[in-house]
Amino acid sequence: MSENGPVEAVDAAIVEAIAAHTTTTTAGDNVTAIPSDDAPRNESPPREEEVEQAEAIQADVQEATTQIPVPTRNIRDLFNPPRNIASIRQRLFDVAEKIELRKDEFDLYWPYVDNVWVRQHRAGSDKTGLYKTDYYACRLQRPTYTPKAVDKPRPEGTPTRKKQIREGGKCHMKLKIVRYEGGFQSVTINQLGDKTQHLHDLDTMDRIKRTTVLMDIARSEVMNGYMPASVYAVMSEDENRLAASGGRHLNRNDIRNASQVWRQQQKDPLRVHEGYKYDHGNGIVREKGAIPLVQRVVNAEVVDPALAYYADLPPNTLRFPEGHSAFLDPYLPPTNAAISEVGLPHVTLTYATSMDSSLSLAPGIQTVLSGPHSKAMTHYLRSKHDAILVGVRTALADDPALNCRLEGVGGYGGLGWEGQPRPVVIDPGARWLLTPQTRVIRTVSEGKGKGPWIIIAPGLNMDPNRIEMLKYYGGKYLGLSDFDQRWRLRWEAILRALAMEGIRSVMIEGGGMVINELLRPEHSNLVSSVVVTVAPTYLGQGGVTISPAPKLDADRRPQPALRFKDVRWQSFGEDAVMCGRIPYLDPPVVPPQSMAPVTMAPPPRPVSFFNSSVDAQNGFQPRVPPTP
Repeated sequence: MSENGPVEAVDAAIVEAIAAHTTTTTAGDNVTAIPSDDAPRNESPPREEEVEQAEAIQADVQEATTQIPVPTRNIRDLFNPPRNIASIRQRLFDVAEKIELRKDEFDLYWPYVDNVWVRQHRAGSDKTGLYKTDYYACRLQRPTYTPKAVDKPRPEGTPTRKKQIREGGKCHMKLKIVRYEGGFQSVTINQLGDKTQHLHDLDTMDRIKRTTVLMDIARSEVMNGYMPASVYAVMSEDENRLAASGGRHLNRNDIRNASQVWRQQQKDPLRVHEGYKYDHGNGIVREKGAIPLVQRVVNAEVVDPALAYYADLPPNTLRFPEGHSAFLDPYLPPTNAAISEVGLPHVTLTYATSMDSSLSLAPGIQTVLSGPHSKAMTHYLRSKHDAILVGVRTALADDPALNCRLEGVGGYGGLGWEGQPRPVVIDPGARWLLTPQTRVIRTVSEGKGKGPWIIIAPGLNMDPNRIEMLKYYGGKYLGLSDFDQRWRLRWEAILRALAMEGIRSVMIEGGGMVINELLRPEHSNLVSSVVVTVAPTYLGQGGVTISPAPKLDADRRPQPALRFKDVRWQSFGEDAVMCGRIPYLDPPVVPPQSMAPVTMAPPPRPVSFFNSSVDAQNGFQPRVPPTP
């Protein structure tokens, strides 16, 4: 049998179905057969027996093609499974917290746990057609099944199934799975109702039922002409790989059941795998001196499995040595960071500067300061925060991706969007015009970042298409109407709004106006820690500099504006990195915040912070703040 055994089996079944219903009559040397498409056709209506014959052919062809499932996996999928498949199966079994996967990841991993979860019903899609919801329950939620004493009659030649009592009613865990197909494709898995746990472990489900992956691999090998006993011997040779895919309790009957339909229609003799033989009393065993099939397959796929993993990563992936994290971790938010008593998230202020305290050569000019080591450090910091925040000027000048490219986060070797921060842009005048070509949007489409949140002031005549496009890519506009005496959005209001959206930690990267604003005395106590990278270079005069507002004592004499405490220094390549904290005496007092959704009508006194000509070019109607 050739390597295309499954396809040839289906073709042979179709040919047999047609041959069984095709008759010819011989009269001397004349043979009457079914005419071809090119032959002249008789315009008379078909006879009744011809119609019945055509219907029988169509029914048998359909039966031949539908009863033999064509495998989509082979033995290589068992010997080279997805990386960390055992831990991923456990996570998809526990679902202790919300899990977000890319659609291709869900299609890859879900068949490894479909022996646990059974779909109960579809709730359909929402009015936009972008969200589709399914509800699943643990397989052991179903009532206990007891086979009937007398099984129903089965077609001639079909063996009677040996049914056993199936345990049920033992678990009440349910899932809600939402599929999103918009600017990116994702699958969100969450527990339904109260947080519960299985009343059994994953091994119990592996004992009760086999996964689709294992049955598909077994069917593939048998359809390639191998005996079920030989397939079992090969699959169970590496117990660790088999157990990782849920096959700890796999047996020979599983192989037979997976290929039963195919074996009923195929009469060709089956063989054992190369390098194996039948040993009376011991079944299929490996020949003396033969290399195990698992070793042959793995060696043929890749010399070093680690190289295959790195080959699958994007070329711009960054790697940060684990030993350097000990220097940074005391200044980062804890793993389970919580919102403070005053409703604010943990805030880390970080930026890269030159020796003359400049961020860029000139306003609007992107300037690279960080070396490769400190750049990897910055992305490590991003992976430890829920959100990354910049001002609109940085967004306009740099067109940043605002994602994390560290090895192991989502899109760079990790699951879903784990470790990816939420981009947040402060844009009161809605000047940042997003398009599908904007870098942050392209990053979302590629599954390497999250959709941005844009904080704006109310009173703007927003184009509904802009709002819908941002939602399509997983982002949204947040409207705030809490201003300070200078008619700027209050930082307390911004941070509290993010906390209300579930953001527990924020990494603020710039630009210059944002950083200088947060270093002012009235705002500096909002910052939990500071991480500054100093590059060994001077940019010269005329650049964007970091310099807090001057501070005077009671006699109007100048004083140092700010001095950090708990300071630590460490070199990263050619750059020097300083970590510290801003001293403060009392916690900030945050007044209540007023939030205004983007779709709400403008308030009586809307404001705009930008030049009216710029607003007009972007299609907005500028507002003038009232005279104090």
